[in-house]
Amino acid sequence: MTQTPFDHSGSSFDDFLAEEGLLEETKASALKRVIAWHLAEAMKAEGLSKKALAERLGTSRSQLDRLLDPDNPNVHLTTIARAARAVGKRLRIEMIDAV
Repeated sequence: MTQTPFDHSGSSFDDFLAEEGLLEETKASALKRVIAWHLAEAMKAEGLSKKALAERLGTSRSQLDRLLDPDNPNVHLTTIARAARAVGKRLRIEMIDAV
């Protein structure tokens, strides 16, 4: 008896999220998580504490905690750019054609 392989073709997860109206929100959340991770890794590489980075940014530790919180999407691009500069990085944003 031979089994026929299961057909896994169908719509993608992105298609599902788009149909549910969640695609852009999901992508933005994922991007925020990546940015928070990169900042945390840069802090580790430079041996920077949260207190030291907050001082470099001229902000409070609680504001920095919000920036580093991957679940908090409410962070301004200028804040992210300033944080990137404070750890020796720069922020690059680009618009690309939708598929």
